[in-house]
Amino acid sequence: MAHRLDGKVAIITGAARGQGAAEARLFAAEGASLVITDIREEALRAVEKELQDTGAAVVAVPHDVTDEAAWGDTVNRAIQEFGRVDILVNNAGILSMAGVEETSREQWDRIVAVNQTGVWLGMKYAVPAMRRSGGGSIVNVSSIYGLIGSGAAAAYQATKGAVRLLTKTAAIQYAPEGIRINSLHPGVIDTGMVEEEVPNAFRPALISATPLGRMGKPEEIAYGALFLASDESSFATGSELVLDGGYTSQ
Repeated sequence: MAHRLDGKVAIITGAARGQGAAEARLFAAEGASLVITDIREEALRAVEKELQDTGAAVVAVPHDVTDEAAWGDTVNRAIQEFGRVDILVNNAGILSMAGVEETSREQWDRIVAVNQTGVWLGMKYAVPAMRRSGGGSIVNVSSIYGLIGSGAAAAYQATKGAVRLLTKTAAIQYAPEGIRINSLHPGVIDTGMVEEEVPNAFRPALISATPLGRMGKPEEIAYGALFLASDESSFATGSELVLDGGYTSQ
């Protein structure tokens, strides 16, 4: 296997399970040194041990992406351990299926804090480190519901749309410094978050609305993140990579 991330240092948030864990496994296999973060410390430590047992250079940092001070600590830890930061995957996110009237203010504020503010804070603290490294790549995980509406998940959709446009404006701001910023838009993916938050009754309709006729796998999204993180996407910034089995093509 070609080591597409040899010599690079990546921070991946929400790496204890699902897409984040799949990204961590793939990035490690491709030669990156990793700082992986999540609020689920026990599960995060299990991913850390799994990857360290393969010989990968991985450090787990329990981290709430809504905590600004913790972002500074996480970036500093990456520099202390590995000397630089080249890649940030803003993967951490939470979901509620509640609509506009059904969403409480507490739910709204929490989802905005994790999905939107967490992405902004990640960029705010990673960019100076990338600048010192001479450039970098940021992958902001949005969703197909940052592109289209669904009639549900009001707070989630609002934040994922915000991530899409925040990505574009940041991409323009930092392009002159060689820092590329792109958004990744998964469709319906077979993850713990979907299992926990999307009612069983909804899933057949979501699958039938996907032309490929199935949910995606976390590993399929990880390959998209790998492309955007690697030098193979060196002419891509402010772009949207949609991996949705055709869902948004209809």
